[in-house]
Amino acid sequence: MRKRKTTYPVARNANRPVRPGGDAPASDRTRPSLVTIDTSAISGRSGVAVGDRVLITSTGLYSGETAVVETLVGGPIPAALVRTEAGGRRRVRTIDLRPAGREG
Repeated sequence: MRKRKTTYPVARNANRPVRPGGDAPASDRTRPSLVTIDTSAISGRSGVAVGDRVLITSTGLYSGETAVVETLVGGPIPAALVRTEAGGRRRVRTIDLRPAGREG
């Protein structure tokens, strides 16, 4: 007697839906969550010193607020620990700080 042919179930990923822009070559596609790195952050900003009033120009937490530089942190990307007028603390790259006016 002859052995019957073994049948296997269809793979789960056999009928995947076509992705939008599926006909574009892989080298031309970019992910929507792709992060870009600002390489100019390595140089930092000169003229920032402890006790200076600065404006935070980066996006995110405390963006656009005035703060006072508490400490400066060296390293590959220079940063500063700042305290906002509302009392919040954050570490910010020095290129994202701008000198603030002496109001008040």
